Amino acid sequence: MPTLAAGSKPASAVHGFTLLELLVVIALIAIATASASLALRDSADSALERDAQRLAALLETARAQARASERTVVWRTESTGFVFEGLPAPGLPSAWLASTTRASAAPVLLGPEPLMAPQSIALSSTTRPERQLWVVTDGLRPFTVQARPLLEPR
Repeated sequence: MPTLAAGSKPASAVHGFTLLELLVVIALIAIATASASLALRDSADSALERDAQRLAALLETARAQARASERTVVWRTESTGFVFEGLPAPGLPSAWLASTTRASAAPVLLGPEPLMAPQSIALSSTTRPERQLWVVTDGLRPFTVQARPLLEPR
């Protein structure tokens, strides 16, 4: 009769994976899947939202500079981005964060007066043109980002 030393396996042992080994592999697959989905999260929608929020902040900055310097600042679109005319150097940024962002709006006048006419700027992405965000103001309140061109009553 053969004897077994500590730690040795009998000759008739079934070869396979233990439950612990399977759980470790499943956990590693879950972690890899979660990290891949987070890495792919930066879609055209989030890029459009970032550009819209940034444009609202830039318009408010230009509005404040126009009031402080008592000048009229004009925001208008260009083929590669946008431009703020009337600001002293170095001015404000003039490119979109995402190269797929496009704006459609008439030039926006940001004058030294505290009140201005209501303004709407439509932003869309070339990858999803059906999705639009609007950067709007009623002329008194700051520029905000909305899903609709008209301001909703509060």
